[in-house]
Amino acid sequence: MRCTIALLAWLASNALALGADGDKPEDLVSAVAPIMANLRIAASYARTGNVALAQSEIDEAASRWKRIEPNTRERPPVHASSESSGFLDRGYEQLTTAMGALDRGDNAAAERELLAVRRAFHALRRHAGLYDLGDCIFEIAPAMDALRVAATRYSERPAQANAEETVAAAGAFRDRLLRCNEWANGEIAAQGEFRRLIDGAIASSGEIAHAAMAGDGPLVHRYLIELQSFAQLLDFRFG
Repeated sequence: MRCTIALLAWLASNALALGADGDKPEDLVSAVAPIMANLRIAASYARTGNVALAQSEIDEAASRWKRIEPNTRERPPVHASSESSGFLDRGYEQLTTAMGALDRGDNAAAERELLAVRRAFHALRRHAGLYDLGDCIFEIAPAMDALRVAATRYSERPAQANAEETVAAAGAFRDRLLRCNEWANGEIAAQGEFRRLIDGAIASSGEIAHAAMAGDGPLVHRYLIELQSFAQLLDFRFG
């Protein structure tokens, strides 16, 4: 009996120690999550040419990142995965690279590095079995890229095949948006800002398909610009 009690006490104490050291992926995800807001803001500033503000956000993110590392490296965690440790190493390097890109005026390269960090973060969340609206919003980017390529190709050559490709890409993008709408909890789903962005994007994804089938290249282009704006704002606010 005393052996059993001792074993239970040992397990309890170690569970507390492990939680404090952030050994589980969920702990690391929770620690890094606030930094992702800095990266979303930094990417937005870099995209619009506000280099000084983008640098400020990256600098804050890097400082927060360095404060995480000692807590996770002080003692090798029992459940730590190679994904977690590699994520910390690569992430800090990518933030440094992004800052260097901004210093030399290569904003696009800085955006790519920031996106890579965010992509790795969402992969880490999936590894931990986590998924929410933010993950869904982040995942609409490939569908938006596919629609941009198709719509641009249609604008350059308004052939029937290109119109059909645009319609298919718009449908895939719309399906992603509808899925994210379902992932929004009651509080977010009721927010005016979320409704304006998600409903507007869903409606415009249908309109760009209609414009393509009608052979209206300029209207396809206008809706493409509108959809890209919706996608960026959704990511900035809810990604």
